[in-house]
Amino acid sequence: MSRDVQVQPIEPSHLDALLALCREHAVYEGADFHENGQVERWRSAFFAERASLYGWVATDGGVPCGFMTVTTDFATWGAERFVYMDCLYLQEPYRRMGLGRVFLERLREFAVTQQCGWAEWQTPPDNELGVGFYRRMGAKDKAKLRFSYNVTARSSS
Repeated sequence: MSRDVQVQPIEPSHLDALLALCREHAVYEGADFHENGQVERWRSAFFAERASLYGWVATDGGVPCGFMTVTTDFATWGAERFVYMDCLYLQEPYRRMGLGRVFLERLREFAVTQQCGWAEWQTPPDNELGVGFYRRMGAKDKAKLRFSYNVTARSSS
C-alpha cells in the first residue's frame, strides 16, 4: 500500500471498480449482492444534469480502495432537507488510517453546499469497528428498526 491515498468525487472511470467494492461491502456486512446492470444506472444517477446520487472514492496510487455514496432527502417533521449516507466502505488495509474522517468531512462539506442541516446513515449493529468510529466522530445512534418493502412483488394471497 502506498501513501498516495486520495479521496475525490467518483468519476465515470471508477464505476467498474465501484461494482467490485460494493460486492466486497456486501460480503463485509453479510448481505446478498446481485449484479444487475448497476454500472449503467449509476452512470445516470451520478452524472445526469440533475444527479440523484453523489459519491467519493478513495484511491491508492489511482486504484480504488473505498467509497462513500450519499443522497439528499426531506424530513417531514422538521420540513428540512438532510443528507443520507447510503454507503461508506474501506477495504481492510485502509481502515484506521484516517480515511473515514476524510469521508465524513466530505459528507459535512456536501451537506453544507446542499443546505442540509444534518446527515443520517445506518450500519449493522455487529459492525463494531464502524459503530465505534461513528461514536468517536460525535454521531449519535437512534434505536429504530429498518424495514424493506418489495413493492414489485405480487402478493400470494
